[in-house]
Amino acid sequence: MQFGYVSPEQLMKDRADYARKGIARGRSVVVIQYPGGILFAAETPSRSLHKISEIYDRIAFGAVGKYNEFENLRVAGVRMADLRGYAFDRADVTGRGLANVYAQTLGTIFTTEPKPYEVEIVVAEVGRTVADDQIYRLTYDGSVAQEQQFAVMGGSAEQITRYVAENYRDDLTLQQALRLAVEALGRDSGNGETRTLTADALEVAILDRDRPRRRFRRIVGPELDEMLPEPDEPPAAST
Repeated sequence: MQFGYVSPEQLMKDRADYARKGIARGRSVVVIQYPGGILFAAETPSRSLHKISEIYDRIAFGAVGKYNEFENLRVAGVRMADLRGYAFDRADVTGRGLANVYAQTLGTIFTTEPKPYEVEIVVAEVGRTVADDQIYRLTYDGSVAQEQQFAVMGGSAEQITRYVAENYRDDLTLQQALRLAVEALGRDSGNGETRTLTADALEVAILDRDRPRRRFRRIVGPELDEMLPEPDEPPAAST
């Protein structure tokens, strides 16, 4: 039943505001490029509901927002990648192709469905060299941005992005990249205070450039503990 006229501009604005508020309530995900590959790090309270996942041989997926919505996107991406790789060739499955499909899906949902998806996602593909790496960030309305060096989404993304930008270097080791990501995730409070995140509160994975074929690998357990700074250790950015 129609209760009154709403202009298309106002309708799109209301949908965008609704989606942005939902995304901002989630904990952030940081994606950082380093010489050996691409690092994903997220703050998460759950051990089983993953924000970071493998899509295909060289491609990974990170997301923030409503879990059921971005999980639907992840599953659809895996199915599409498997089908394309089986029907043609595994090399035909690319991060750019997946990003285009996700963009079309999100854009259609944003403009035609009663409620937009409250999600923001990153699709990353590791290449043979750093110059071949691809990182695409997609927002709730299907907009696509190709990021260089790093990407941040969800939560207090502006503050975290500023910290990563100030301390990023092209020659970061994996451990340095992880510490930078974790320190940045701990700076999401609006009052300038920092939090120390432990391994129990983190989900970490990498696309390892040197692994054969399947490049995705999770970093968990003692390996993650060893890579994180000790509680009294100063931030990596200050060294």
